[in-house]
Amino acid sequence: MRNNGAATRHHRLIYLLSVAQRRLQRWMAAQPESEVTPAQAGLLFILGRQDGVLMGEAGAALDMGPAGISGLVDRTAAAKLIERRADREDGRAWRVWLTPKGRAALAQAKSSAAEINAALTDGFTSAEIDIVARWLTSIQDKFPRDTSRDPEE
Repeated sequence: MRNNGAATRHHRLIYLLSVAQRRLQRWMAAQPESEVTPAQAGLLFILGRQDGVLMGEAGAALDMGPAGISGLVDRTAAAKLIERRADREDGRAWRVWLTPKGRAALAQAKSSAAEINAALTDGFTSAEIDIVARWLTSIQDKFPRDTSRDPEE
């Protein structure tokens, strides 16, 4: 079911998606109750599902390369939300773990995410949101991450 009609060209999807992402990121970062950045919240969500993941696994889950996840882990560890420990089986690899402060920040981030998701979906039916989610997911499949530009991959 392809949509190649003339109407598709007039939606300015690239522009709308880009502006929406920037505005949402800025709005989230500017919230006074927010202790963490959106990127840090993403890392906390991953660790909330599986504490002690390898940094590379966390980076892949967040669609970040080695330099990006390293910087994010550094900043999040400096905020005392996580700690980094060497992997027991591979001394070159690092795992990241939630701290008690990180667990509290994760609980706040979950609450904030629920509120934001409610605002994002307000005025739309479940079926419409399912279509938006399917479309956004399809972008990841159509435009896979280019790992050839990541020096360590």
